[in-house]
Amino acid sequence: MSYKTDYNAVAGLGRANEGVHHFWMQRLTSIALVPLTILFLIPFGRALGGGHEALVATYGQFGNAVTAILFIAVACWHFAIGMQVVIEDYLAGGARLVLVILTKLFSATLAVSGIIWPSPPSCSAPEDRPNVCLSNRTTHL
Repeated sequence: MSYKTDYNAVAGLGRANEGVHHFWMQRLTSIALVPLTILFLIPFGRALGGGHEALVATYGQFGNAVTAILFIAVACWHFAIGMQVVIEDYLAGGARLVLVILTKLFSATLAVSGIIWPSPPSCSAPEDRPNVCLSNRTTHL
């Protein structure tokens, strides 16, 4: 027995289960972000004034790295779900679909770049001139 009308069966529209799923995912991600934010900010705050080396040392530890990855992934997912709800509530027509797709692509790009970007490329200096890599950096006193 189907609850869809003929038009809804053709258009792919059914009962409103998608809204309940978004509601619960939004709540679950917000609950997950509470401890993840705290666990992310404590090591980040401790390493904040120490420069790049301090950040590499802090997030070189397995627990801090996993926490940072989870924080970035869940925060971007929470953002995408929230923006999708706002777009679906206030826009209609083709703009809705385009903006939902763009929002999800932006969120995924933000998550991937936030997880991958912090590790800069390593410098392979010749052994007879170890300071070659340092010549391109600027030092702020």
